Amino acid sequence: MNRHPLSLAALTVLELSPPEMVEVAARAGYDRVGLRLVPATAEEVSYPILEDSALLKATLQRLRDTGMQVADIEILRLTPETDVARDFARFVEVGAELGASEILVAGNDDDPARLTDHFAALCELAAPAGLHPHLEFMPWTAVKDLLQARRIIDAVRAGGHANACLLVDAFHLDRSGSRLGDLAAVPREWMRYVQLCDVPGPVPDSMDEIIRQARGERGFPGDGQADLAGLLAVIADDMPLSIEVPTDVLYRQGVSALDRAVKARDAALGVLGVRHSE
Repeated sequence: MNRHPLSLAALTVLELSPPEMVEVAARAGYDRVGLRLVPATAEEVSYPILEDSALLKATLQRLRDTGMQVADIEILRLTPETDVARDFARFVEVGAELGASEILVAGNDDDPARLTDHFAALCELAAPAGLHPHLEFMPWTAVKDLLQARRIIDAVRAGGHANACLLVDAFHLDRSGSRLGDLAAVPREWMRYVQLCDVPGPVPDSMDEIIRQARGERGFPGDGQADLAGLLAVIADDMPLSIEVPTDVLYRQGVSALDRAVKARDAALGVLGVRHSE
């Protein structure tokens, strides 16, 4: 029996508005849903839920109607110019209203001390709302691998912020060259969810191509080179899994968001060794 709650990641169905994401997650059989409240790039489709009260209200209504739970909200970027209280207060407020529990955070500041201070400030801001900021390492950011992320989280937790967490994405784990042995040494309480997908091979020579694949061409679990069995072996056996499988080719071919979400869930269950109904 599968003990991993499954969440539909926003990037899997990014063309959808937040209420539509909730609906598709429910119809596709997920336990939870992730919502992107802030766009990751200037080019991607964006729904201004932080400013649009009607959109927020519609999302809350869809959550009530479906019984779906929001898992993570994304994406906050820590930059040299970040003012945590000014830039992120509304994000945290809306996240709390949606009932989210996790925040996805990217580190885009090459000054490790400042980045650590900003992450600590975000953890302090998020704590009263019951939110857990998760620092995600990605090879093209200032936090390139697992060991860099661990140093920052270790420092922030040592400063008294017990809600500081680590986010492991199967894609970035593979592409960053991070080791499962190092992941196995991470304290269990540092991780509250993991992002699951598969990774096409071989590793591209260009970082631009790695970014393109990460944002639009991942493999469904079981369809790539990532050591997903190894990853699953070193995380808690009830760890929530966010299924993050952007597939721009299928989107351009007209495959619906619902069909892509179902395929991603079925593939994840297959990797987990669970029988599922069609």
